[in-house]
Amino acid sequence: MSTETQIRTVENMVKALIADDPAYFLVDIRIKPTNNIKLFLDGDQGITVEKCITINRALYKQIEGSGLFPGDDFSLEVSSPGLDEPLKLFRQYKKNLGRPVEVLLKDGMKVEGKMIEVQDDAITVEETRGKNKKKEILQHKLPFDNIKSTKIQITF
Repeated sequence: MSTETQIRTVENMVKALIADDPAYFLVDIRIKPTNNIKLFLDGDQGITVEKCITINRALYKQIEGSGLFPGDDFSLEVSSPGLDEPLKLFRQYKKNLGRPVEVLLKDGMKVEGKMIEVQDDAITVEETRGKNKKKEILQHKLPFDNIKSTKIQITF
């Protein structure tokens, strides 16, 4: 069975598990050649460790008897995407509105600033350059078509 088929099957299982709770959504599924399944879930208000554990247990039982992996030889990890993972879904952009981001454009240019707007086709990032009297604020409207990746930045 191809990895793509395995991913689609697991995706359908996950969507059925979270269908009753529309606050949660699937971000990504990765299956390594060692049959290590990594599942990334998120929620409009975040996702708790307890929710990840509940989904992990229910999904593990479904996969275990499905014949998806020969001899049930697989491992399963369920977590939130984490801050090192780029945003993938429109819903993630909406959830992180107002946060500092680093946007890498397809032409290699980087834009850093606060994400102040999310539209259907673009985001707006407010960049602050300089300090005090030389301080200037620039707004960059970045179409999703031109974005290679967007990561949340941590500020201390």
